[in-house]
Amino acid sequence: MKKIWKVLVVLIVIITILFTIFKNKNTIMKSIYITKYSEYVEKYSKEYNVDKYLIYATIKAESNFSENAESKKGAKGLMQLMDSTGQEIAKSLNMTIDNDDLFDSEINIKLGTKYISKMLQKYNNTELALAAYNAGSGNVDSWINSNKIKSDGSDIENIPFKETNNYVRRILKDYRIYKELYEQEG
Repeated sequence: MKKIWKVLVVLIVIITILFTIFKNKNTIMKSIYITKYSEYVEKYSKEYNVDKYLIYATIKAESNFSENAESKKGAKGLMQLMDSTGQEIAKSLNMTIDNDDLFDSEINIKLGTKYISKMLQKYNNTELALAAYNAGSGNVDSWINSNKIKSDGSDIENIPFKETNNYVRRILKDYRIYKELYEQEG
């Protein structure tokens, strides 16, 4: 009888340790996969019908949530918008912006989310929309027209630009992680 109790105690300890590790794993993961600027991400992802976790994954990849980020090529803010893209999207929304407005977190998220929405509508495919967000829709159209990639996005491994290929894969991975970590919370 003592052996059974010892085994039960050991099992309870092991289960408790595993539960603690799993609980802490989510806490650690949530400190890496943050949901900063949620008021804007929630607002504009609903307004433009884009999954909020895709926006979080994009912001993480683009700027790691640094609203003052600026690339060597001049992409600005959280979602790393080029001045020309920011101006184009702002105009489509009947907004007037200065290029420095792209450093404003709300404006940047609004315009970046609208742009992703536009790419999702154009391609009806997350992989191709992300490729277009990174490399431009002209490049994606060219790749599809020359049969380098399929129009259904099923062969993203064939994206010819290494940076874009890696970008799409990274965001899709982070997107899945965001969904796993937060989706059950609502």
